[in-house]
Amino acid sequence: MKNLLGTDIITRNDALLMLDTAEEMASTQDRHIKKIPVLRGHTVATLFFEDSTRTRLSFETAAKRLSMDVISFSARGSSVSKGESLKDTAQTICAMGAEALIVRHYADGAPYRLAQSGWVDVPILNAGDGKHQHPTQALLDAFTIRRHIHNKENRRAPKNSLLEGVKVAIVGDILHSRVARSDVQLLSLLGAEITLVAPQTLLPLDICHWNCSVEYSFDKALESHFDAIIMLRVQHERMNKGGGGFFPSASEYQNEYGLNSARAGKLGKHTIIMHPGPMNRGLEITASVADSPRSVVTQQVANGVSVRMAALYLLMSQDKDLTL
Repeated sequence: MKNLLGTDIITRNDALLMLDTAEEMASTQDRHIKKIPVLRGHTVATLFFEDSTRTRLSFETAAKRLSMDVISFSARGSSVSKGESLKDTAQTICAMGAEALIVRHYADGAPYRLAQSGWVDVPILNAGDGKHQHPTQALLDAFTIRRHIHNKENRRAPKNSLLEGVKVAIVGDILHSRVARSDVQLLSLLGAEITLVAPQTLLPLDICHWNCSVEYSFDKALESHFDAIIMLRVQHERMNKGGGGFFPSASEYQNEYGLNSARAGKLGKHTIIMHPGPMNRGLEITASVADSPRSVVTQQVANGVSVRMAALYLLMSQDKDLTL
């Protein structure tokens, strides 16, 4: 695997290798000194054409924990505002010594185009493209669920362990979510049973081709036992102002699809609550639930560093003699 572009083209073996490598990386993060020298002297660049906090900082932290040098590029305030293309930006950054590119872009397929065009000859890691893919988020979600399922103390999961029979509900703005698409593809590949919960207006037209079931009522869905509930952010920036007709009002959305204390009380004893962030507290999730003991949102963030360390290590070590 030269690039990490999407969960639509990843194999089960590649996914397991990345999750198992992430376990190795996570074990190094329990040490007093968290940095390891395995990629010392190598350089990676983050190319972000769309705003981000968690993903960008997570990738940069992962690279630095591997002792890499990081070139940080943001489209805001750059020559992109003068009309510079993705091709020219990538080639410029690679000319400065970048040996891998981490790309977030507002356009669906942009990292794929960069990887397949031949413009640059370095590994490409997709950090989110439009409404299309977010593979490392799906991997960290799988990593978080796998750890929870196999060990209630959230310790290391067994090597090559799958998610066979694990039940996961993904709730909210499915239509605009690259996380939902990537999660369905990867979690189902690993054996999980996925239920999407959303109003019809927030479901994509091709939902019948997704490997999951659909439920329109959150309360009815909660009659089933889920091992994990993944709440999605309502993406106002991809809608017209005020919801743009996707739902009548914020209060009605919260009443029908928000995870509040009453709904959280219906969950199984060991059900975990997840969210890719940033959270709209009071809309898709209440503050009391987001901060409750069953919420693993901060664990997802920590796990994201380990997963991204694994992705960088595996892609950078393909043609090199590097060992952990």
